[in-house]
Amino acid sequence: MPSRGPRRWLRWVIAAVAVVVVLAVAGPYVFFHFVEGSTPAPLRLKAGATQSPGATQSASATGTGATGGNAYSVAGTWKAGSGSQVGYRVQEVLFGQAHTAVGRSSSVTGQMMITGKTVTAADFTVKMITIHTNSSQRDAQFDGRIMDVAAYPTGSFTLTKPIDLAPLPARGAVTTYTATGNLKLHGQTRSVTFPLKAERTASGIEVAGSIPVLFSKWDIPNPSFTGFVTTQNHGILEFLLDFRQA
Repeated sequence: MPSRGPRRWLRWVIAAVAVVVVLAVAGPYVFFHFVEGSTPAPLRLKAGATQSPGATQSASATGTGATGGNAYSVAGTWKAGSGSQVGYRVQEVLFGQAHTAVGRSSSVTGQMMITGKTVTAADFTVKMITIHTNSSQRDAQFDGRIMDVAAYPTGSFTLTKPIDLAPLPARGAVTTYTATGNLKLHGQTRSVTFPLKAERTASGIEVAGSIPVLFSKWDIPNPSFTGFVTTQNHGILEFLLDFRQA
């Protein structure tokens, strides 16, 4: 009678391989969906989040807004206050499971100068070490190998071209403008141009936008980690600034 030992051994091997495959697929799914939780939504205007589509107004490439009840002034100095946030979004893959890593910080400073109906100067700065995700391991990689926050403690954006706001949109209307400026990350400064949304609220001016960041352009190492987690070669820097008049 032939021995059943080899067959039994083969069945164990097949079962073990099947378990490994299931864990490789299910493990990351469980981690992303039940341990890390849902991915935070992109930063957007708080007051404008409930606006109807008809309330959103477009602006031209020079930043010209839409018409409407504009019997108010925005001239003066504005400071980014409580409620302002800056962060990043990066697509990553763990054993075939796609996930969006999101880091956020409210340690933001900034100001905006408006002369008449033109933004003549604007900037914001974030302390890089204060940007956190829901994973301490990911944050350790971000603070060290990727962004080296000890050597490059801040990231910043500085407007380099004025933004024409005229004619001023109605209060509560969300208007899109085009911003051009210098984005400094990882000790490297590069010119960027991107759309942003702004709204004149009852208490100030809210501004939100996102800037595509190709890591190599700022000499940022790809966040992929030893074949365990792979990421795209680019990410998004997003911001929400709640300006109050100084």
